[in-house]
Amino acid sequence: MGRITVVGLGPGGAELILPASRTAIESAALRFVRTARHPAVDDLMAEGIEFESFDRIYETEADLETVYRTIVESLLATAADSEADVVYAVPGSPVVAERTVVLLRERLGSGMRIIPGISFADLAWAVVGVDPLGGAKVIDARSFAIDSANVSGQMLIAQCDSEFVLSDVKLALLDVLDAEHRVTVLQRLGRHDELVVELALEDLDRGGFEPDHLTSIFVDTGEVAVGAELSRLWEITLRLRGPGGCPWDQKQTHHSLARHLLEESYEVVEAIERLPEDAPDSDEIPEGAYEALADELGDLLFQAMIHSALAAEAGAFTIGDVANGIHDKLVRRHPHVFGELQLDTADDVVRNWELIKRAEKPGKPESHVAGIATTLPGLLLLPKLFRKAVAVGLEPGATASADIDEAVANKDVGGIIAAAAALAWDQGIDPEAAVRATAQGYIARFIRMEHLAEHAGIEVGADPVATLGLWEKAAKASDQGIDS
Repeated sequence: MGRITVVGLGPGGAELILPASRTAIESAALRFVRTARHPAVDDLMAEGIEFESFDRIYETEADLETVYRTIVESLLATAADSEADVVYAVPGSPVVAERTVVLLRERLGSGMRIIPGISFADLAWAVVGVDPLGGAKVIDARSFAIDSANVSGQMLIAQCDSEFVLSDVKLALLDVLDAEHRVTVLQRLGRHDELVVELALEDLDRGGFEPDHLTSIFVDTGEVAVGAELSRLWEITLRLRGPGGCPWDQKQTHHSLARHLLEESYEVVEAIERLPEDAPDSDEIPEGAYEALADELGDLLFQAMIHSALAAEAGAFTIGDVANGIHDKLVRRHPHVFGELQLDTADDVVRNWELIKRAEKPGKPESHVAGIATTLPGLLLLPKLFRKAVAVGLEPGATASADIDEAVANKDVGGIIAAAAALAWDQGIDPEAAVRATAQGYIARFIRMEHLAEHAGIEVGADPVATLGLWEKAAKASDQGIDS
């Protein structure tokens, strides 16, 4: 197997490549570059030094992590098939913000050679006049909300390559800084067209410049920490699980916590049902309703935290991986928001969502209904099936009335419920919410009947005829708005 040598191309043209890296590049039989979108690559190729680029992989894979892993697998396969040394060139320095090098190191350990280079950070520190030994930090913009958690002071935020990423960074910073707080945009440092501009934080994603893969942001938050709340919750979760923590939390497993996750989820739903149908746009929010929802969401968030803590103990993932995963999934599945795709209706979005999900799964496509948890309660399961139907052009509610008649004739209780759920779906009504609302009405009517019985000196259930009369009277009391 040929040895893999990783070299840094520096942040600008070929003049910023260190001599050791230049020598390794020129002497290599096999040369690869993560991306040809780099000024040093242009300079070297103009001198007749050829590279094979991995840019094509960016166009075929669904997310950046898959891109990086695919690049690594390709490099390893090439090295395994060749006795010659392989040179892999990356922008900047291989030891600064280079995920593919991290993945290669995990696979090869000391079996790879790394030649450091000048990093974009080296030029950035010089431009902003900061010595990083004073505690300044480099943070990836694409995972800023997680990586900056509980961090304060001077930050160099790298890979600000789109307006969407800039918006994420801006919103996270606006939680703790004033809109007029000054930030510095650093773009294409070391090149003839470099840009250095200072602007207000609120203008970060509308500052009159086009973000690209060579764009970074410098900000100094002073003593103010970013995103400290979630970081504190994660730390206390680890404390509860760790030595000297809580005996109850320490004995839990993923399976033992499952019922608590369900309970907390239902309690969130119960809190939501205290809000008006048009919340948050309603002008009549019951007192304490949002406070109750915040409390229940906190309980549910802790469930995500403790499951992630258990997974971290197994070396599987952390809460940061969870957040990054759903972030990337949302971007990937909303090309009509973060890409060029044009979708005009909610149904179009649902159909495209299903197509993206199927495309994400390698190999032979599964059934459209594969992967749906059939252990869900029926009235939660049916809407999931209806969404799949809509994705392939079916309209679940189109034949609902006829289906109900047929099911009644055949005494098919399940069919009656399913058809009624389809009718609700067709009217834009959540069948589970509708049934819960009916159940809540039933409870209220039952309580009114008991109050009527108490006032009348009648024992509920002692006389079926009298009880039925009270039941009907309780319904009328409800219809007339009478509180008995």
